[in-house]
Amino acid sequence: MMRTVKKYSFSLNEDAKTRLLLWAQQFEEVVWLDSNNYAQKHETYQAILAVQAFTALKTDAHNAFDKLKEYQTTTADWIFGYLSYDLKNDVEQQQSKNLDGLGFPDLYFFQPQKLFLFSEDFVEVQYLNMVADEMDTDLQSISEMFQQEQETSKAVNISLRTSKNSYIQKVNEVLEHVKRGDIYEVNICQEFYSETALINPLEVFLQLNKISKPPFSVFLKLNDLFALSASPERYLKKNGKTLISQPIKGTAKRSENKGEDLKMAQRLAKDPKERSENIMITDLVRNDLSRIAEKGSVAVEELCAIYTFEQVHQMISTVTCTVPDSISSVEILRNTFPMGSMTGAPKISAMQIIEETEDAKRGLYSGTIGYFSPSGDFDFNVVIRSILYNSSKKYLSFSVGSAITINSIPEKEYEECLLKAKAMRQVLNVTL
Repeated sequence: MMRTVKKYSFSLNEDAKTRLLLWAQQFEEVVWLDSNNYAQKHETYQAILAVQAFTALKTDAHNAFDKLKEYQTTTADWIFGYLSYDLKNDVEQQQSKNLDGLGFPDLYFFQPQKLFLFSEDFVEVQYLNMVADEMDTDLQSISEMFQQEQETSKAVNISLRTSKNSYIQKVNEVLEHVKRGDIYEVNICQEFYSETALINPLEVFLQLNKISKPPFSVFLKLNDLFALSASPERYLKKNGKTLISQPIKGTAKRSENKGEDLKMAQRLAKDPKERSENIMITDLVRNDLSRIAEKGSVAVEELCAIYTFEQVHQMISTVTCTVPDSISSVEILRNTFPMGSMTGAPKISAMQIIEETEDAKRGLYSGTIGYFSPSGDFDFNVVIRSILYNSSKKYLSFSVGSAITINSIPEKEYEECLLKAKAMRQVLNVTL
């Protein structure tokens, strides 16, 4: 199998992004990854569009990493897809018995026939087993796409899987685990859902991306399954022998007043509780990476740095290491999954407490979406600030969580959850 490769001059403005996504809707498999020009280190592409599966892998958690390793190495090509949070059951002796309304497979990857890699002022197009003329035709079609009147999403009736009182009770129960020393930190999440949702996924994604502009934005369509993600967080990236992980822990609201907004960011930077949460997870990430890294190569590039997004200020640390060539790309993921920012410390205890405490199966939420390149490099986000949708079942879901530590106040943790849900609620016209 050979990919035909061709470069074109291309300006990736908002109008062009909309035309690309409108054109992509003709395919059953679509992944759009967009950095939104967010100023960040470690960026390889401004955006990537992959469409039309040539081959695919879809499986439950049982032996999922082994199946992915075989698929990734046998294909030796670009593959795009996701790992759901419940692949924890393949990594450790864990179970997922909570309610699952969405019904997404635990793992889903595909090898795209058509691939677009966007840099600052050009696009590299790679087509599998196709002639260059088809590229020219498709680029012309994209340039001629016009924004037709989108089918408007109907108002979505959202229910809470966990009531406020129940959430506060659960946090208090978790705090008892913390006091006993069972756990230092654990991320407790709650689901907001609808069983009768009729939405236009592309329209909702475009609105969500417009008001959030995050660096790890994703539009994912796999037949009738959709992920509309405004994620600000990178799980893990491999570039040659270098790994980069950028866990988020620590959130503060924004203010329209510039002076007050700056003070909110400064308060977050100095907040002892938020710093403690971030440092605990940074240590967990360092520990995960040290199992596979070359000796002495694990380093904290940034600790508790403040990054500002459209909706919130976030505290982010950056951990890097060097990995030997003998460790495969999938083994790297297996050894670090699920990400510490969505579990807690110690990780295994945290996952057990999460399963006992939460009311819904996480599924793709707090999993990861991304890609492998033919060389085995990869880049994966953390699926947060995301709307998940099964169009056949009309089931829509978004989840939010917060880190519980010894200093947590349950009511404030609930408020943090609502703050994180703000953008999803806004695009779905939901009031809570």
